[in-house]
Amino acid sequence: MQSMTCDILIIGGGGGALYAAIHARDAAPGLDIVVASKGLFGKSGCTRMVQGGYNAVLHEDDSFDRHYDDTIRGGGLINDQELAWTLVTQAPERVFEMENAFGCVFDRDADGAIHQRALAGQSFNRTIHRGDLTGIEIVGRLAEQVLVRDIELLDEVRGVDLLLDASGRAVAGALLLDLHSGELIAVHTTAVLLATGGAAPLYRITAASLEKSGDGLAMAYRAGAEFVDMEMMQFHPTGLIVDGSLMNGTVLEEGLRGAGGHLLNAGRERYMARYDPEKMERSTRDRVSRSGMMEVRAGRGTASGGVYLDVRHLGKEFLLESSPGMYARCLTVGADMATDLIEVTPTAHFQMGGIRIDADCRATLEGLFAAGEDAGGVHGANRLGGNGVAESMVFGAIAGESIARHATEGTRASIDRDRLDAARTRLEGSGGITGRPFELKKRLRALAWDRLGVLRDANGLTRAAGEIDAIEDELGALAMPTRRGGNPDLQERLDAENLIDVARLIGAAAELREESRGSHFREDFPDSDDRFLVNFVQRRGADGKPRTEPRSVAFTRRTPEALQGDILIPA
Repeated sequence: MQSMTCDILIIGGGGGALYAAIHARDAAPGLDIVVASKGLFGKSGCTRMVQGGYNAVLHEDDSFDRHYDDTIRGGGLINDQELAWTLVTQAPERVFEMENAFGCVFDRDADGAIHQRALAGQSFNRTIHRGDLTGIEIVGRLAEQVLVRDIELLDEVRGVDLLLDASGRAVAGALLLDLHSGELIAVHTTAVLLATGGAAPLYRITAASLEKSGDGLAMAYRAGAEFVDMEMMQFHPTGLIVDGSLMNGTVLEEGLRGAGGHLLNAGRERYMARYDPEKMERSTRDRVSRSGMMEVRAGRGTASGGVYLDVRHLGKEFLLESSPGMYARCLTVGADMATDLIEVTPTAHFQMGGIRIDADCRATLEGLFAAGEDAGGVHGANRLGGNGVAESMVFGAIAGESIARHATEGTRASIDRDRLDAARTRLEGSGGITGRPFELKKRLRALAWDRLGVLRDANGLTRAAGEIDAIEDELGALAMPTRRGGNPDLQERLDAENLIDVARLIGAAAELREESRGSHFREDFPDSDDRFLVNFVQRRGADGKPRTEPRSVAFTRRTPEALQGDILIPA
């Protein structure tokens, strides 16, 4: 086992991780910073996959209050109101920094102003973008900035476990695994930032990068950190249906609906009139996803269990100009957006819940920070399109500056040797039958889709808990592979272990929330209930299962009365 020491360890490779590394270096140039990415530098995570864009108040007719109210209403009123205010008020600053300091280029209007388009759930067109390849533009420029700052990079290395001090209340490092050599790396550090990007691939159909497997969430859970809003998983309503392909679930972003695209059922009926006649296809993602699933449930879906996205009337010229990436992607699977209906399905997209953080991105363990999709609270019950990449940039910057202060002012705790030995022993090969963890992971993803997905009920949630236990038992009965380097079976096993932890958190909170709010829809409790204006806070119990408690939402800036409005799809 290799050992290394640094001041700051950032685990993750997406926009939040890179932005944090840049701001940490600029805040404290003398610190030793290491970024450990599960994939290749500049090619990891989901930020580079962003098509829709980045929400920011730039136009004189828009306002922070307007963006804020859209965000809180979209979040079903359970957002952390201070974190949401930070998102809204600091998003423009990050845009100016990306353009003027980092060299990002966003689309512009004829008068030279940054172009802002419509995304669903917003009362103003405030989404900036670079065609439909916004994420590639942002990550490319952030990667350049990391490189010129001489930050140490570890590619294709996954986080295995956080390492604590003897008290069990402070993070002193992390155990990493080199995917190629199989070597374990014990990193002794003053502070760790988790920015690994959530666990949307827990579900059978997902739009997320498949390298994401809830690593940061599971590491924090096993270490004893608190979580919030874990029942809230966002499903994007228009994932491309490509049966049997890894492209299945790839997002066709909602700018197409914002521009006037229509959703049709198998009978070619524009069905959103049944669910949100005022906003139609420009309704929020949670409503549109549920509507599509309800059409399929009612027998009005396609043979593949989807619906149709119709953008033919927008014209080929517009589609090629506004969405060249999506146009090309559809052509690769034999569909021309200009002439064909495109078959789509809801697809697991974004985790609103996550590690509970404060205004400085500090978790509830000393020395642990979280940003991006690993952190919860900003979006409440549902994220508005365009708020996700804005969150990564805003809170990535905050996390970088906060962790630099902590590393400068704090002391490096000693790693508890017994905990390190236990983490290392967990990965020691034991001989015997290693089995096929891929099959167990596949079963887990299927049950999550069926029982923890867009539509939920008490019976399904209870059955899910038992099935998760059974899968965990079967996984535990498999021998740990003796060869760690370049071993996909080992990676599938570690993925499955982490996803089981995340699935339990989601299921436990979803079972207690006996109402429907935002992305969480209970068919047995289809209405919202003011008794559930709460956040469910969770942490690991002594038996390894989640301990869940409700805490009343802190209405520090807006009361529910001030935000009156229809926030739910009708039953």
